[in-house]
Amino acid sequence: MATSGRNGARPNRFLIWGGEGWVAGHLKALLEGQGKDVFATTVRMENREAVLAELERVKPTHVLNAAGCTGRPNVDWCEDNREATMRSNVIGTLNLTDCCFLKGIHCTVFATGCIYQYDDAHPWDGPGYLETDPANFSGSFYSETKAHVEEVMKNYNNCLILRLRMPVSDDLHPRNFVTKIAKYERVVDIPNSNTILTDLLPASILLAEHGELGIYNFTNPGAISHNEVLSLFRDIVRPSFMWKNFSLDEQAKVIKAGRSNCKLDTTKLTTKLGEYGYVVPKIHDAYRKCFERMKAAGVE
Repeated sequence: MATSGRNGARPNRFLIWGGEGWVAGHLKALLEGQGKDVFATTVRMENREAVLAELERVKPTHVLNAAGCTGRPNVDWCEDNREATMRSNVIGTLNLTDCCFLKGIHCTVFATGCIYQYDDAHPWDGPGYLETDPANFSGSFYSETKAHVEEVMKNYNNCLILRLRMPVSDDLHPRNFVTKIAKYERVVDIPNSNTILTDLLPASILLAEHGELGIYNFTNPGAISHNEVLSLFRDIVRPSFMWKNFSLDEQAKVIKAGRSNCKLDTTKLTTKLGEYGYVVPKIHDAYRKCFERMKAAGVE
């Protein structure tokens, strides 16, 4: 049964953009499991007429924007396809948000926290970046587009912006951060904020249904290094797993675009979710539980 909308209005109806994507699939399954009224679409965000027609056809109360261009197999693709990246991540994202604004629809955007880089004021063992801190990472064109569009998008009063980082699912899907680094011959060992989808996606629905707005760092509290992640993966899921490390300078020789490394402050998120009785586990505990779920499901 669908839940009642805000102010006693019609029941909530969710429309997920990027309907064939990885995060979108998780959102759809989650909402269906909750008995919510949910639809998904693959309409291109930059096509204004098509977007407006889709909004009119479905008549959602909430749009969840899980679309966008991250590149295949990784963000290096965006370096050589800048126009396509801008068309999706900038023009398309703003167009969809604007169309939702015109129709009075709440729009949740699954954005990225990969817009920061550790600096003297924010070392890996120091304070994390706040939602109000200006972006300081320009090592990849992908991150540049995300940082610029957020600066504009945050001014819409119908928009909730959730900054994910290195998202992880309970399986070894190709888009899973763990799947990616487990396939690398060598990895850098730097602490980072991560998003465990099982913990955070239900929180995104909760925030959307309560009409929350603005920017939230959308990660589990704390930071965890690549070696810590892979050690837990080895200990719980794949005992035979081995890996090697290399430095940032060595990594730079084999990638086209730089990679963001940072810790995000989650005080705003955990405080808000606490108002609804929702607790997000700290990253080390969250990873352990994630890998235990993998093992229980027979993932190897």
